[in-house]
Amino acid sequence: MKLSKSLPVAALLALMGASFSAQAYDADWKRGRVYYRSVCTSCHVASPVGSINPSTKTKADWTAYLLTDKHAKGKDTVSQYVSKAYRASIKSTNKAAAKFADTPDKELFEDIKAFLIKGAKDGDSPASCS
Repeated sequence: MKLSKSLPVAALLALMGASFSAQAYDADWKRGRVYYRSVCTSCHVASPVGSINPSTKTKADWTAYLLTDKHAKGKDTVSQYVSKAYRASIKSTNKAAAKFADTPDKELFEDIKAFLIKGAKDGDSPASCS
């Protein structure tokens, strides 16, 4: 009987711990904006796809896109373009990649997500990239 009562308590503590660890980093949408505009937009403008403004999708669309982590119709991943390895490969030609060369991947990913959510069609400040 003691085991059945302690199981919900353990689950609750685990959820609380997960929520505290998830809140450990407060994303910086401004840093995400700099990276998105300098790295993501510059690459998209050079490709047939063209630039993709944050306001072209809703917050739910951006969240789903980042959660599935699929880029170029599933040919590669979004996280690949946020990785330190990718930033190192383009830092000689991209100032933002050089500036954020040592930023942890997860932090930069969260920064970009914060910018996209803020600038989404239904976000606090719908944005376009220029």
